[in-house]
Amino acid sequence: MKLDQKDLDILKFLQQDSKMTNKEISNNLKLSVTAVFERVKRLERKGIISKYVAIVAPEEVGKDFMVFCQIKLIQHTKAYLTRFEKEAAKLDEVLECYHVSGEYDYILKILVKDMPAYREFMVTKLTSLDHIGSTQSTFVINPVKNTTALPL
Repeated sequence: MKLDQKDLDILKFLQQDSKMTNKEISNNLKLSVTAVFERVKRLERKGIISKYVAIVAPEEVGKDFMVFCQIKLIQHTKAYLTRFEKEAAKLDEVLECYHVSGEYDYILKILVKDMPAYREFMVTKLTSLDHIGSTQSTFVINPVKNTTALPL
């Protein structure tokens, strides 16, 4: 689907505040409310807008210890990769999981309460997954930039 500048502007507004009303967007873009509504619905139907979410402050819910964990599997067969991905996706503490190139096979973004909670997660959940050869954990000292907005 070809996006024009108005579509991109709508996406920018919704990335800043997904609760922004069609009327507020229409006022900013000098479009009718109906035109904005139709454009948003089309963006949703085409999967360009995949969902709306509330972004929760991790420190306010006791989950502000962030870890990036690199995983190396013992083998790189399709069966091992598929099984690891399915199992990793089920872990609530894992916010993101990426199959990557380089020395490690996967990078996981993990959020827990603190270091003891991370140790418990490693011992009882992560290292119990099949086919993990090694792990390396990197602990976040201070997030410098954290955004969900795509540059448009």
